[in-house]
Amino acid sequence: MAKKIKSTMEQVEEMELESQSPSFFKKFFYLFLIPFMFLIAILLVITTMTEYNVFKMADEAIDKIPFISSDEKEGVVENSTLSEQKVVELQAEIQEKEAQISQLQSQIDASATEKEELLIEQERLMFEIEKLQRDQEESKKEFKEILSTFEKMSARKAAPILVEMSDTESVRIMSEMKPDTLSAIFAKMEPADAARFTELLSQQ
Repeated sequence: MAKKIKSTMEQVEEMELESQSPSFFKKFFYLFLIPFMFLIAILLVITTMTEYNVFKMADEAIDKIPFISSDEKEGVVENSTLSEQKVVELQAEIQEKEAQISQLQSQIDASATEKEELLIEQERLMFEIEKLQRDQEESKKEFKEILSTFEKMSARKAAPILVEMSDTESVRIMSEMKPDTLSAIFAKMEPADAARFTELLSQQ
């Protein structure tokens, strides 16, 4: 009986010891996971302080692993190459468009300059025409005054003056005189002068 009681007590003690011992997951958590996370945290702090790019180093480390799929590497390289080509094509297209815009702007500027020059030339010609018209009107007014003076002048005074003037001016004045006034002036001229002016007037 005493042996049975002792055996029973030993079994109870073993069960209590087993119930008090930690499980496998607790041991894994306390002995491996917590130290590992603590080590990772320390490494991150050290790399941050020393300005090392951990992710870049990880990528480089992964690239050095021989059994990583080379297709993935080639895919990344191919995508990068296509992107660079696309960027180059877009830059070339932008430069072409900029050249076209610059050419069109030059044409617009040249047209504007030519238009401005034409407007200046038009204003100059208009000014010349107006000046000629004013000079012509003034000349007509002066001629009418000269003609009126000769017509009011006596034939005896007008005849020697017309002879002394140039034939062109004399003929111009005589061609506008009234016939009776001109006849009176011819009568006061030398016969040779009267004949010369008559011939010139007939050629008008």
